[in-house]
Amino acid sequence: MRAGFPDFRLGSVLATSFTGTLSERHGDEVERIPTPERLVDWLAVNGLAVDSCTAAQLDLARELRESIHAAATAAAMQDPLPASAVQVINDRSAQGRAAAILTAEGKRRWRLSPASCVEDALSVIAADAISIIAGERDGRLALCASPTCQAAFFDTSQSRTRKWCDMNTCGNRQKKARFLANQRKNPGPAQ
Repeated sequence: MRAGFPDFRLGSVLATSFTGTLSERHGDEVERIPTPERLVDWLAVNGLAVDSCTAAQLDLARELRESIHAAATAAAMQDPLPASAVQVINDRSAQGRAAAILTAEGKRRWRLSPASCVEDALSVIAADAISIIAGERDGRLALCASPTCQAAFFDTSQSRTRKWCDMNTCGNRQKKARFLANQRKNPGPAQ
């Protein structure tokens, strides 16, 4: 991994993890793929290794990311899906040449075309987004309860009542803020 960049927030769902490459959307935004090389890193960490990435391909990736975020947010709120976001997701899904393959361990992996281009990787991400937004997978789309984040995430918890996109960041931040507010309201005895 390249030094000097914010850590990736990895999850178990490819499409919503991809939307997490821009976090704190309603606060001080954190861009986790600021350069084409950083997108190459993210794709490799997620099993979609590509040889290189251009600035134009990074723009395509960010357009897809924002389209997935818009559609997933609408789906989580049970609003109509934005037509422009649906168009981008569908276009990216259709443009790639990736194939699902079965590993010896019984897991699904993606094989990109021999040229390993970014468009192939984006098609896999778009197909994953289609799967979760269309309700084909066991779980539900939800929005992070953090007022500065509000990221769309795919809740696969048994009760489907998860509140945070990531317990280690948003959840802990909110719990700490609640704890400090309670401490200020109810100060303990002085020592």
